[in-house]
Amino acid sequence: MRRTHRPARPARPAAVARLAALAAVTGLAALTAVTGCGKQGSPPAKGPRADALPAYRVNRDFSLPASATWSAAHRRGRLVVGVKDDQPYLGERDPATGTYSGFDIEIAKMMAVSLGFAADRVQYKPIASANRETALSNGQIDYYVGTYTINALRKKQVGFAGPYYMAGQGLLVRKDEKDINGPQDLKGKKVCSAAGSTPIQRIERDYPDATPVTYDTYSVCVDNLLTYQVDAVTTDDSILLGYAAKAPNEMKLVGKPFSKEPYGIGLAKGDTALRGALDDAIVAHERDGDWKKAYAATLGLSGVPAPVPPPVDRY
Repeated sequence: MRRTHRPARPARPAAVARLAALAAVTGLAALTAVTGCGKQGSPPAKGPRADALPAYRVNRDFSLPASATWSAAHRRGRLVVGVKDDQPYLGERDPATGTYSGFDIEIAKMMAVSLGFAADRVQYKPIASANRETALSNGQIDYYVGTYTINALRKKQVGFAGPYYMAGQGLLVRKDEKDINGPQDLKGKKVCSAAGSTPIQRIERDYPDATPVTYDTYSVCVDNLLTYQVDAVTTDDSILLGYAAKAPNEMKLVGKPFSKEPYGIGLAKGDTALRGALDDAIVAHERDGDWKKAYAATLGLSGVPAPVPPPVDRY
């Protein structure tokens, strides 16, 4: 694991002290998971304001006997939904209250009410990225919502509804950064990401003039960004938006995404009835404004306006 020992540029002591204090206050020093390819850590404490989150109407007349998953959940009296619990403003658990919040949590709620389950009939179950396919295949969870990129390999093991969000690799920089406006400006810059992750491999491959810096978790990268030890942090832009939402006056995303990561809702392979119902629910909640309201209350706090949702792929 490579680390930097010298600041990327001289920093005023007062600025460093202020930003370090900010990191501690906002919870950025908490160890967050490396999405899809890393270690989990402690969840950050801060989350979206509960009173700003939209309310969703339960479809109490819904029935889907053709779906074995839905039928089992109906008999059980609740849905069990796999999520992430340590991604700021996407899927995180407040350690004090046990409450889950974030954009992915809101998507999970939208799906639940469309399937006939009220919010208090949903049990969230944190599942590590490496265990998602197993959890879906053996029935540990009914569906999974947690920055889950749809790709051909995964579709051989599980089903996907959606996509409901198009993420892409992005760059997070300090708010006062003027020289970095996209990956083309990374020559000689220290770019931080998770050790062994796809994002840092892409930087090493496509932008060899950049200086890669790696740590076990993205939160350490963010801490080092705030204290001027690296120049940029890179991973999925959705995850970076969550960090920016915690400190919008100190950090920002720059440039356009330079990969495509369509986020889908994972479910048991072969349950086409449930996949169709979830696809319908995604479209309905996009059309009625719920999707946009949920984004505004979570990732939208970063200052980045809601993007246009990607078209649902009814494969």
